[in-house]
Amino acid sequence: MSRASRRGVDSRRLGFGARLFVASFLVVVVCFLTAGVVVVVIAPGVFHHHLRLAGLDTDADVLGHVEMALRGTLLRALLPAAAVAVVVALGASWWMAHRMERSVRRLVSSAAAIAGGRYDTRVDGSGLGREFDALATAVNELARRLGETESVRRRMLADLGHEMRTPVATVDSHLEAIEDGVRAADADTLAVLRAATRRLGRLAEDIGAVSRMQEGLEAIRLEPTGARSLADAAAAIAGPSYAEADVALTVDGDDAPLRADPARIGQVLGNLLDNARRHSPAGRTVTLTTRVDVDRIVFAVADSGDGIAADRLPYVFDRFYRTDDARARGDGGSGIGLTIARALVEAHGGTLTAASDGPGTGAVFTATLPVDGTSAADANLSS
Repeated sequence: MSRASRRGVDSRRLGFGARLFVASFLVVVVCFLTAGVVVVVIAPGVFHHHLRLAGLDTDADVLGHVEMALRGTLLRALLPAAAVAVVVALGASWWMAHRMERSVRRLVSSAAAIAGGRYDTRVDGSGLGREFDALATAVNELARRLGETESVRRRMLADLGHEMRTPVATVDSHLEAIEDGVRAADADTLAVLRAATRRLGRLAEDIGAVSRMQEGLEAIRLEPTGARSLADAAAAIAGPSYAEADVALTVDGDDAPLRADPARIGQVLGNLLDNARRHSPAGRTVTLTTRVDVDRIVFAVADSGDGIAADRLPYVFDRFYRTDDARARGDGGSGIGLTIARALVEAHGGTLTAASDGPGTGAVFTATLPVDGTSAADANLSS
């Protein structure tokens, strides 16, 4: 059957409301016919049987008149009641079918609008019950999340273009200057070109890393390690950049054993420390602490720098999101360090959160990991 033929068949099919009404009508008809069979066929026989049991058996003519009288009485009593029941049942069925069909049509129309990219579409509650209200709520939540995802996607593409534009422009301008003889291909020029290409490479590497982590394609190799040793190692690596920025870095807290991927958690702590340093003015202090919370290990990186506004906190882990639009993009960050950190922590079965009392009050990033390394990532562990 061709697609056009299938569409023609579909167009001739009854809608949901019509089918519900037809089904209700058939139920009423069956009930009415059943009642008629009882009145005409079964009831006289039962009546006759009870007459015999009572010793009131008479001749056949009298019995026939009695049974006819019984049928007539039952039919006269049943027909008005049945007529009222049929009218009420069909009216209620039509009303319910009409409301349900209208609600389903609105839902279908809204779903089609959402599928077409109109993520501001919302479905009103139909008043038909909890199930329909829950369905409308689910559709509205889906539209809201799709809208947010689309906004993030557009912002990500715009920011990605911005991130790439600067190093590409640097490479292009220097190559053009070399071609025009304005600049020589000396060590300084080559250093600038290498820095630009390294930035592009780091950007591509970070995008690939966060995509692999969020899609569960990156293997997490769990092994016994210690919380304090992870913190000390991350601080040692970050130390030179902190000294250059004149920002103090301290490590505090207890040691505790845990199962984790040292390289990945080191990357998480490194990204958090790098983020804290870039948002801390010279002379400030960043503190990395570790503590045990029942069966969880908590790493907290606290700074007393720029802080984060309350309306921006939910977005700090989005790709390329920056809490300070005026901050220079040439500060060494690719814009997705926190996104990578969150993906790595979640791959360990943990959580990464951010807290701040507002601009100028600093921020605290808290990574919480299970002690035993239990996570969905276990299924992807390499042997």
